[in-house]
Amino acid sequence: MRIAAGTVPRMRQHPLCEQSVVTAVERAASAHRGRRWTVTGFTDLDDRASHPAGILHGTPFSVFVKLDRGPRGAEQFTAELRGHRLLRERAGAATPVPVGDGPVSGAFGSLLLLEALPEVPARARTAAQWRSIGRALATVHQARGERHGLAEFDGFFGPLPQDNRPAGTTWADFYVERRLLPRLRDAVDSGHLPAELAAGVTRLAARLPQVCGPEPEPSLLHGDAQQNNFLTTADEAVLLDTSPCYGHPESDLALLDYFTPVPGEVFDGYREVAPIDPGFAQRRELWRLHGYLAVVAVDGTSEFGRPYVGRIAAATAGYR
Repeated sequence: MRIAAGTVPRMRQHPLCEQSVVTAVERAASAHRGRRWTVTGFTDLDDRASHPAGILHGTPFSVFVKLDRGPRGAEQFTAELRGHRLLRERAGAATPVPVGDGPVSGAFGSLLLLEALPEVPARARTAAQWRSIGRALATVHQARGERHGLAEFDGFFGPLPQDNRPAGTTWADFYVERRLLPRLRDAVDSGHLPAELAAGVTRLAARLPQVCGPEPEPSLLHGDAQQNNFLTTADEAVLLDTSPCYGHPESDLALLDYFTPVPGEVFDGYREVAPIDPGFAQRRELWRLHGYLAVVAVDGTSEFGRPYVGRIAAATAGYR
């Protein structure tokens, strides 16, 4: 949806077009630019985000905006910005330029503001641009840590808080204690996960050290590497919605096609920088399971969320 210069849509007004939001964005963008910046138009991106999202257009740059009306919105956006900065500093990853020093808060909620980028949408990507996603992810994974986890700050997986503190001495220890069991508790507490499936996840957690494959060196992770969290420009892949820690590279690879398939060029691009273990295909569902549980916890009664109960059943079926 686009609006004419200097106007706000009258029909089904988007939350980002409310005057209080527009004023807050104009103020932040003006400070960021060092001179007055004004909104001249709007593009609605709600269909690609879990928050109200869009681009407020202006000159010489436009601003991508996400809105969270919840009590932890500012905390969530702060963690996202810290994640972007960590990936830039430790891996040289391309991430969006923040507008301002952090989220903007007001009676409207909390806003995340980033300089908008000239995007090549997924339907128009060339094979080289798909490969650039794989290369960018593999390059991030070349940054190594001493332990699985992240001591500096915690994050979020979607709206769910995510504890990054190191746990145990192996990847299986960390994955079970900080990813799998917390998401299992969320799904059980939601009332959307049948008891027999919860028991199956618990059994799998107990067996994970025997089935998770070779112990990996802790690699820096995107943390929520599904394909919609990468943006491609004409020249490179840009990482979005990051929730980093150190861990198993396969946990990022498993999420690339978590919602929808990606072309093989993504994995080809990854292999241009780093190998993928032949056993990954057999372990893929292990690393998706915490994500399936998160979907059930947050959205388990919707048309989108209900199928994930079946995916949990399939993922745990071989570990009875």
